[in-house]
Amino acid sequence: MILQGLAFYLFASITVAAGVMVVTSRNPVHSVLFLILAFFNAAGLFVLMGAEFLAMILVVVYVGAVAVLFLFVVMMLDINFVQMREGFLQYLPLGAMIGLILLVELVLIGGAWVVSPEAGGLAAVPAVPAGELHNTRAIGNVLYTDYVYLFQAAGLILLVAMIGAIVLTLRQRAGVRRQSIAEQTARTRAEAVEVKEVSTGSGV
Repeated sequence: MILQGLAFYLFASITVAAGVMVVTSRNPVHSVLFLILAFFNAAGLFVLMGAEFLAMILVVVYVGAVAVLFLFVVMMLDINFVQMREGFLQYLPLGAMIGLILLVELVLIGGAWVVSPEAGGLAAVPAVPAGELHNTRAIGNVLYTDYVYLFQAAGLILLVAMIGAIVLTLRQRAGVRRQSIAEQTARTRAEAVEVKEVSTGSGV
């Protein structure tokens, strides 16, 4: 029990520190690397809670795919981050207001648990005995029954976000040739293939 407590505080402290470094780091590549560190430590917290499936999903999907994709995108895109940071003070009041609203909501939720501790028992779902249902099936039962519409909505939001990111980063650059699928598929055989007559003995 003592070892589990020490592991929890270790993983939690590293996760919080890595999250702070993601936001405050000036180099975007370093921010992505700190994000990967935060994911690994969050997976460790899931293992301590007995959610091994979520831990493996977090490592395989987020670290192995999403975070690495972020890293490649940040390194490949020619983005002037100095110019982007110039508008920081302009949007600081709006960001501070949103952060204050989130803080008030968290305080209200925490206060509700303190004032009426029995509220948690009213919303609790009867748990199946641990020996009868394994971790993965329990998550699937809850995700695809009680929260199926929210799950579909989250997928739709991610799709819209991906399309928006592509539209925002798609721009014309001088000296860079772009591929035109329509022109390529509309070519005829006469335009795509040219037969050269080579006389005998002239070489290539």
